Amino acid sequence: MIIAAFAATGCSSMSVPLKTVDHVDIPRYMGDWYVIANIPYFAEKGCFDSVESYALRADGDIDNWFTCRKGSFDAPMKRKATALATIKDRNTNATWTVRFFKIISVKYLILDLDPNYQWVAVGHPSRRYGWVMARSKSLPDSTYNGILDRLKQQGYDTAQFEKVPQH
Repeated sequence: MIIAAFAATGCSSMSVPLKTVDHVDIPRYMGDWYVIANIPYFAEKGCFDSVESYALRADGDIDNWFTCRKGSFDAPMKRKATALATIKDRNTNATWTVRFFKIISVKYLILDLDPNYQWVAVGHPSRRYGWVMARSKSLPDSTYNGILDRLKQQGYDTAQFEKVPQH
């Protein structure tokens, strides 16, 4: 999911930094998250049934991988990216660095998180990348629209978000 964010290493067009959530319980965050919507980039365009997965390692880092069906619900589910995430802010656990190919580092910011860990919004300082994910394959419209409203308050152009088809 975040592999293309390396293309946006420059400063955000917004002068105010994104605000992350106050705290993330890392063990609760682990597992599969269905991608409900994103600001698409080349690796995610045309994806169906997208899933972002996280597994806590013994060393405290996080294995991260992205799977989807390319082109249709009938396509096979394939792993599209594998990465290693490191928590950079241990006070909140909401700021990570995700490394791809051992050389490309990307910022990963947890911007909005359900108290019951049923949905999350993840962003990048450039605001050119963003994801809304959930533990289930859909969200009520009121929940989704609330998430987008809060992202808009943080300077995101929420018209760029596109829903990901989930079967």
